[in-house]
Amino acid sequence: MLEIKHLHSGYNKIEILHDINITVPDGKIVVVIGRNGAGKSTLLNTISGLVKIKSGSILLDGKEIPSAPHKIVASGIIQVPEGRRIFPSLTVTENLIMGGYRASSGEMYCRREEVFTIFPILRERAGQQAGTLSGGEQQMLAVSRGMMAAPKILLLDEPSLGLAPLIFNQVFELVAKLNRDRKMTVVLVEQNASIALKMADYAYVIENGAIVIEGSGSEVACDPNVKAAYLGASVKSTPPDCNN
Repeated sequence: MLEIKHLHSGYNKIEILHDINITVPDGKIVVVIGRNGAGKSTLLNTISGLVKIKSGSILLDGKEIPSAPHKIVASGIIQVPEGRRIFPSLTVTENLIMGGYRASSGEMYCRREEVFTIFPILRERAGQQAGTLSGGEQQMLAVSRGMMAAPKILLLDEPSLGLAPLIFNQVFELVAKLNRDRKMTVVLVEQNASIALKMADYAYVIENGAIVIEGSGSEVACDPNVKAAYLGASVKSTPPDCNN
């Protein structure tokens, strides 16, 4: 279980996150939605150790996570950053090797075969420079590179950003499959609130660096403020599944 307690963090003297409390149970999908600039990416970057904690704590299985990013990776928390950020001059295989740098050669082979099974197109592109892949293929590679570290918790930052609808549907199907088949814990930050909330076990809405709404995915989707702000629905309209 990942627990974030009374977290305050930010850049230099500027505080971005204010008293954040989030619980991520083992094997669940937890979604964080919010407008641009609300603090969603800062939250993931703080969990990953890229942004320093000003006060509060982040616990993994009851113990505070390390402060150094490489030690956080070693603990099993892996982030797939916004914008993919693959290594464009390296091949697909070399990118995967970078993701699994801590693994033995045998583990590396098994994990690479696993991601090639999930994404057959990456096997076809194994020797191709990553920068020449399509946007969707690069997102597949970014997720696969994260999987090469055998994460306990996968942090996904805007995985649908810049993708065609068909491709981002495939990405979300992969996230659901990883959670369902491998019991992988996922923290998903996503602008496409509609599809994200449908797959969420629990969800948080962040505004101006603070949690303002939380509940199950369906509860948050039925909140009138969420419907108006993020789902393109009138506050007065109530979908049938929100009448209970």
